[in-house]
Amino acid sequence: MLHPRRWLTAGAIAFALSNAAQAAWPERPITLLIPAAPGGTTDISARLIADKLSARLGQQVIVENRAGAAGIIGAQALARAKPDGYTLLMGNIGPNAINYALYKTLPYKPSDFAPVTLVISVPNVLVVNEASPARTVADLRAEARRDPSKVSFGSSGAGQSPHLSAELFKQRAGISGTHVPYKGAGPAVAALLGQQFTFMIDNLPSSMPYIQSGKLRALAVTSDKRLAELPDVPTMAEAGVKDMVVTAWFGLVAPAGTPKDVIDKLYAATRDVVRSPDIRDRFKAMGGQAGGNTPAEFSVFIDQERGRWKQIVDAAGLAREQ
Repeated sequence: MLHPRRWLTAGAIAFALSNAAQAAWPERPITLLIPAAPGGTTDISARLIADKLSARLGQQVIVENRAGAAGIIGAQALARAKPDGYTLLMGNIGPNAINYALYKTLPYKPSDFAPVTLVISVPNVLVVNEASPARTVADLRAEARRDPSKVSFGSSGAGQSPHLSAELFKQRAGISGTHVPYKGAGPAVAALLGQQFTFMIDNLPSSMPYIQSGKLRALAVTSDKRLAELPDVPTMAEAGVKDMVVTAWFGLVAPAGTPKDVIDKLYAATRDVVRSPDIRDRFKAMGGQAGGNTPAEFSVFIDQERGRWKQIVDAAGLAREQ
């Protein structure tokens, strides 16, 4: 039988080794899961910060797309990952807020995740193909009321903020339309470019290049004020659609149980990256605002968003089985 002092020594050594292992993080590449297809804001923002995070952390940050099921596939993969800081998720308003209200059953719960920090927040934008006869929101409403059966709208997936924003728009504008979901903003925007549906309310960054090139026409933004990047595009309120302010957000999330010192290191590195002049300016050009709040602040924010979207989903009667 070991002497008590030897037990104490063994325990102290184990504790020291554990602390040393955590202090050495990261010792190998980190995987950043994207719960969406390439081309959307989740993907764009993750790839913008990945290389800079790699430089700050001294290890490669590998971006891996896990698209499908309104972000559920990617979120579930993170919930099942080992909480060691080597698997992260670019969480967003869909899988981390809206889905809890939209789906009656989910393979994950809020307590499965440890929020790290907000990366970027962006308004949404109502867009149509350049060939559309609608040049204003009023035109689109009139078109939709003339023949509701011909109106359809695309989205980056059921439950994502573009889908829910379009449902809100239908309610506020008093129109109807058939939802056509895609596995991400990239495929949805490509379909709109191909005139596969009538309109889309998209996260601004994925539509911005096509708005600027004239291939898509922006009819309104969901921010409370006009954007400096699109000064001629009215807000929804200015376009006659009241109570239609929506901000989409994207941020880093780790599995619950990830050591606090690892979360703190990851937060500090990400905060410095998103607030650097280079990334801040890139986000601004996309119509977005850089984040960088603390893990505690981000956690409170996500809780508030979950409650807000539950009210919206419940009021619209949109809850469904997965």
